[in-house]
Amino acid sequence: MKNKTPAFDWKDGRAAGVFLHISSLPSEFGAGNVGAASEAFFDFLEAAGMSWWQICPLGPTGYGDSPYQTFSSFAGNAYFIDFAQLSGAGLLNDSDLAPLRALDKNRCDYGALYALVPEVLRKAAENWQSGSRGNFGEFSETFEGFCEKNAEWLDDYSLFAALKKLNGGKAWTRWDAPLRDREPRALAFAKEQCAGEIFRVKFAQWVFFGQYEKFRESARSRGIKIFGDLPIYAAGDSADVWANREVFELYPDGSPKNVAGVGPDYFCAEGQLWGNPLYDWKGAKEKVYEFWKRRIGAAAAMYDAVRFDHFRGFADYWSIPAKSGDARKGHWKIGAGLDFFKFVKANFPDTRFVAEDLGLLSKRAENLRDILKIPSMAVLQFAFGDGAKNPYYPHNVGRGRVYYTGTHDNDTSVGWYASADEPSRDRFRRYFRTTGENPSWDMIHAVMKSCADLAVIPMQDILGLGSDCRFNTPGKPDGNWAWRMSEDQLSRASRENAPYLKSFAELVGRLPPEPENLMLKK
Repeated sequence: MKNKTPAFDWKDGRAAGVFLHISSLPSEFGAGNVGAASEAFFDFLEAAGMSWWQICPLGPTGYGDSPYQTFSSFAGNAYFIDFAQLSGAGLLNDSDLAPLRALDKNRCDYGALYALVPEVLRKAAENWQSGSRGNFGEFSETFEGFCEKNAEWLDDYSLFAALKKLNGGKAWTRWDAPLRDREPRALAFAKEQCAGEIFRVKFAQWVFFGQYEKFRESARSRGIKIFGDLPIYAAGDSADVWANREVFELYPDGSPKNVAGVGPDYFCAEGQLWGNPLYDWKGAKEKVYEFWKRRIGAAAAMYDAVRFDHFRGFADYWSIPAKSGDARKGHWKIGAGLDFFKFVKANFPDTRFVAEDLGLLSKRAENLRDILKIPSMAVLQFAFGDGAKNPYYPHNVGRGRVYYTGTHDNDTSVGWYASADEPSRDRFRRYFRTTGENPSWDMIHAVMKSCADLAVIPMQDILGLGSDCRFNTPGKPDGNWAWRMSEDQLSRASRENAPYLKSFAELVGRLPPEPENLMLKK
């Protein structure tokens, strides 16, 4: 492998999928879940002839609610537990779940979830621990077995979460020095002091991953694959950084020396200051690689394909002095490059990967992508700003691509068309020979007919929704990640859109294999 360039070809033929984060599913508990709420969506995907379901990262979210800034790269988000299963097993009663059932069904109220979910899980954990277990816990792993198998990350995360609660939610860099610096005696005392909270956190993770395993089994039984996402950077205030300080460019007190972001460009004259601590690729290469091996291993165990978020950062990345607080004061540094991907391929030879290569790419990043032959992304919304050579027009998007009408960071296609300038709308109408009355379906048809290996459609575009249903606006500090699909919308899509999507997928050669062929492939 040392002298061989790894190839990450898709090798799966033509297929289609839908993007919808778990949080956006309709359910009765304030957010979607990986239990009953997912089953109705699996029904839709199967009826629509879809092979893939793409989601955002599933880690526990904190301030800002972004799934790309999580408290752990390994833990699951307890908001996505199906609490009805806990109730059905006698671990919760109706009064315990009433506050969750009272939450808005059309939006995720993360502030309310942050306050309510831990208390609901504490009640369930205490009842389970006291022996009131009913028929709950029919997972493939016992609680004890789960904790032992996942101790490498679970012990650190559960202690981190407990200490964060004990410290009123403060970032770990603001804890007392003995806990901040992980002094053994201080940690031992904290484990005793916080034993109840640590148990609650571990219990919640056991439940989440037990339910998620059944989620994956349901997907496999229907011939549907899960397309997940791996953020390139870890959040500064996370168990990842607290427990693996040697992997990052940090000062002795844990604060970052340099942080991630993007330099000034025509999108933003001020640049973007993300604030994530940077990896010490040169000074601690072996430890960084080992940390990434664990991160990728966790993602590969959860998903059938993994997207490398901000792929450019592996080729070259913008390093901003943390104390400057100014993205314009950063500079480009050389990333891990081909050597890192040889390491990845050697350790994960059968895992499907996709490169998020949107935005301004350097020549170095383009070369790395092309050498690896890694599938990359194209977004149709980006096509209409200039002439025929634009790489996102359907006639320029070839195999080896994942083609989207838009992504979670874009406006909906209806919203995009409504806000586009008139020259862009004119190109759109002429290109598709359309009046522009149904822009989302013009775009759906285009990505489905394209040569791209995989076509992915955000659920909002299937429903024909406008800008008020946008999932995320980059750079906007609040109000993101909150949109949810209603039960009526899913029911209508299943009744009206699914049959048409399936017939169109058949027409353009994107239907999944027949069940008997699936069995032969296994």
